[in-house]
Amino acid sequence: MGLLWCLARLPFPLATRVGLGLGRLLYPLIRERRKIVLRNLELCFPELDRKRREQLAKRNFAYTGKAFAEIAHAWWGNHDKLAGRCEVRGIEHLREAQAQGHGVILLSAHFTCLEIVAPLASAVAPCYVIYRPQRNPVIEYCMRSARDRNTLGAIPRNDVRAILKALRKGHSVWYAADQDMGRRRSVFAPFFGIETATVNALTRLVKISKAPVVPVFFHGKPDHSGYVAEFFPILREIPGPDEVSDAAVVNRAIEEAVRRHPEQYFWVHRRFKTRPDPDEPSPYRD
Repeated sequence: MGLLWCLARLPFPLATRVGLGLGRLLYPLIRERRKIVLRNLELCFPELDRKRREQLAKRNFAYTGKAFAEIAHAWWGNHDKLAGRCEVRGIEHLREAQAQGHGVILLSAHFTCLEIVAPLASAVAPCYVIYRPQRNPVIEYCMRSARDRNTLGAIPRNDVRAILKALRKGHSVWYAADQDMGRRRSVFAPFFGIETATVNALTRLVKISKAPVVPVFFHGKPDHSGYVAEFFPILREIPGPDEVSDAAVVNRAIEEAVRRHPEQYFWVHRRFKTRPDPDEPSPYRD
């Protein structure tokens, strides 16, 4: 955290160049995470040969390194100097959902520029964020306090009462549904053609709150000059007949976003770790 604080003292363009360089440097050094990224790319993009997957993985590591600089400036940087770096598209879809008066669930995913987009886009689309508390108390304090400053507030993922309270007050709530939370909290639905453990809380939240679901995804511009946060039309298929159909809709929306900018997705996560058959070996085993 101290090193991130120091990184936030650098001008933002210089900090991002340092981050990109760090990511490129770490690619040959962090063997275990490199293997996870390459395995995920192999599973999701079987049409790419090994050389193209390695090229994509190297670009992904560069963006992951850049994320350290983005986290530093999101948590401790001067946001006034970053103003104007985020282009917001499709805001009419959010306004349409807000007009229903039930709050809005902003369906999103873990892209590398997640932390920096929150304070930049909050002036146009303020929201609460649902997050997974960290075990390390220092990291938890830094992350929670920054997100509380940069958004309407951070809500632990298990605090359903607080989530519903925010929605009932007409607020938007950012919700990412693209991480493996284990068998107990999930149903299985296709993601890149693979049956994938997908958190099932969204169906219950929608049924109780009546809040519409609006996808919002973001990416860094190729020249690293700024970012784009884009809202998409309301997912009217949710709620569907059951949790599995809802999970399929969610995964399809996230997959489309990932395919647009695969180099900026959080591939270091073991997304396919939990298998439908408990006896099926993990795809990440050697």
